[in-house]
Amino acid sequence: MTWWTVASPCGCSPGVDQVRLGTRVTLRAGLVWAMGLLVVAYAAGLALPGDGLGQVVNYSLGALAVCVPTVVCWRAVLRVGFRRWEALLAAAAVTSYAAGCTYYGVLLASGGPVPFPSPADVGFFLVYPLLLASMVVAVRQHVRALGLSVWLDCAVGSLGAAAVLAVVLSPVLNPALSGSPSMAAVAATARPMFDLLVVAAVAGTAALPDARMGSRWALLVVGLMVFAATDVTYALQVTAGSYVVGMPLDAGFALGLALIATWVHGTSGTDRSATRREVGATTRATALVVSAAATAAGLGVLVVGARVHVSTLAVVLAGVTLLGAAARTQLAYRQLARMADLRRQAATTDELTGLPNRRALYAEAQARLVEPQRRRLALLMLDLDKFKEVNDSLGHHAGDLLLIQVGARLSEHLRAGDALTRLGGDEFAVLLEDVGRDEAAAVAVKLRAALAEPFALEGIALHSSVSVGIALSPDDGPDLSSLLRKADIAMYRAKTSGDGHHVYSSADDAHDGTRLRTVGELRTALAEDQLVVHYQPKIDLLTGEVHGVEALVRWDHPTRGLLYPDAFLDLVEEAGLMRAMTTVVLDLALDQIAAWQAQGQQLTVAVNISASSLVDADLPEQVAGMLAARGLEPRALQLEITEEFLMADRDRARAILTRLRHSGVQISVDDFGTGYSSLSYLRDLPIDELKLDRSFTFPMADDARAAALVASTIDLAHSLGLRMVAEGVETDVAYTELTRLGCDQAQGYFMSRPVPAAELDHWLSARRATTKLIELPQPRPAAPLG
Repeated sequence: MTWWTVASPCGCSPGVDQVRLGTRVTLRAGLVWAMGLLVVAYAAGLALPGDGLGQVVNYSLGALAVCVPTVVCWRAVLRVGFRRWEALLAAAAVTSYAAGCTYYGVLLASGGPVPFPSPADVGFFLVYPLLLASMVVAVRQHVRALGLSVWLDCAVGSLGAAAVLAVVLSPVLNPALSGSPSMAAVAATARPMFDLLVVAAVAGTAALPDARMGSRWALLVVGLMVFAATDVTYALQVTAGSYVVGMPLDAGFALGLALIATWVHGTSGTDRSATRREVGATTRATALVVSAAATAAGLGVLVVGARVHVSTLAVVLAGVTLLGAAARTQLAYRQLARMADLRRQAATTDELTGLPNRRALYAEAQARLVEPQRRRLALLMLDLDKFKEVNDSLGHHAGDLLLIQVGARLSEHLRAGDALTRLGGDEFAVLLEDVGRDEAAAVAVKLRAALAEPFALEGIALHSSVSVGIALSPDDGPDLSSLLRKADIAMYRAKTSGDGHHVYSSADDAHDGTRLRTVGELRTALAEDQLVVHYQPKIDLLTGEVHGVEALVRWDHPTRGLLYPDAFLDLVEEAGLMRAMTTVVLDLALDQIAAWQAQGQQLTVAVNISASSLVDADLPEQVAGMLAARGLEPRALQLEITEEFLMADRDRARAILTRLRHSGVQISVDDFGTGYSSLSYLRDLPIDELKLDRSFTFPMADDARAAALVASTIDLAHSLGLRMVAEGVETDVAYTELTRLGCDQAQGYFMSRPVPAAELDHWLSARRATTKLIELPQPRPAAPLG
């Protein structure tokens, strides 16, 4: 048998394409080209008829083909100073194979008998564990923490592929395994078994949805598969007695190791920009296809085994494959069930304060309003004064602490039958039963006095106040929606007048003209470019790099200064101006993307799209036109949507999002987990990313239940091939915990608040400079490490 082998990129254009043909050909590039020429010459020589020529090819070109890839591998390893273990292990594998070939060639040239097994076989056998170790190291360096479900996908894929190959190798394995143990039997079965491991490893890696290995990863995968396929064919031919030295089959070993050597050459380069690969529908589908195909393969092997004789190993592998598939299915069901239970429990509870939420208020009000002998009800709407200043000066973490303490203090000053809820933001509501106008006003005074006492926030005594609007039933409305609207008008009146609390009356509708005036100012702002966009970076928790930002709109009011969205977005929605504002924000964001790209800076920009804008059937064409007008790739834009839109009209959501996703625009679900909805849209709709709401990240450090919910959400997202981004990261504790749990990206005040583009450019430059100082190369060791 002949084992002359080469390692060459000749059959793989991606390796050659990366050589800069328009510049001076370096020695390294020349060696890669030499490998390619040797593979071509070797394969051509083996394909031509003539025993004499076959001898020349096997003993001349074969020797050269072994030496050149070995040199290429070790030059690549030396270039990085033995710091890349995957390259070092692969180089050792090529060297081991070269040593076996050299020894075997010497035995043949001497004309003496060639024993089996021989020392040459040791070199051939060592190739497999070394290559597998190299593959494992490479995968571990580029794959972040994954959930159990993903590893089960990998195991099922590996076992299914191994079961099929075990059937193919039955003619080889059956005689060797059924005979008495001997060195010859071990040697005869060792290499086919290693082939099983190689194919299993490649299949398992294909099931990883987050393997960001770069384009050169294909060289190693294809090289391993070509090498294993050639070895399997060789083993079958030897068993059947049809193998002949110098046949074209021998070139398969050469091509496989050539691709592996080219991969080693590429991994030692300094350009690592290609190691990032976004995870979306394609990688998610790949994992599912691999797992499903492996399950079908395992079932097929068992069916075949019932009709014809196959190896016991094949039957065992197929059985374990089906067991793994069953475990994977059960785990997926349990994850979905657990997530559904947790979300049902949290559906009527505000995650931050632990108080009932708006949904609970509607349920409670409905129950009380439909009672046969309904009593008088009063709805108090409370809004903290100057709460935005707390967030701006002390950060959202302090604002959240204040909201928690406000909720607790309000609870202390209410009766057992009163219903306290947090509506959202800094708004609370209290539903009082069997009270009139005066009693409701007295409760408002009592609550304002309770909140006037200072709050202790991280050693700071913070004084706060609250404005209270009061609406009464049945005088001001028969349902909660009417009461909320009128209590909101009364609250706005209390805030603007400075009285602290106000009971709604019909005359208050005239004061609602202030809102109308603000709407007019908003129309002017849209026409006169008063809207600006600030950008908040999203940090990759694995690398610390910034590849994307979120665009957040601000209103540069001519008299009131810079206004944040909570000051005007509700009015924009009410006035029907949201589509016009969406167009303005998209224009500003896309112009900034084009400006960054002109500076050589590639950043993905996420823009929030409201439900009212997404119902526009022309939105996909509008977005595509805006991108094309600036010459931008669609992947540079990401649209953030809410669960509200996804659940309101599933068919319409699927149609619009599918058109957007097919154009290349990325889709992200914003404030994930705050709504109460079915998780099936994660399966049905084209989504790339989930953004975990800040109300989940804040209590993680002190609440084991909250941490479990976050961990489960991250695990579910990864098992579906989705990125997980955590919002509102305000502390290093949250940042560290999210990194440990395998969250993909994070944004929040701990890293950077939203800032104008120019300020963001300075922030990014300073961050890169700091990173470069941290990552200065260490002195090259004088000898190989380890």
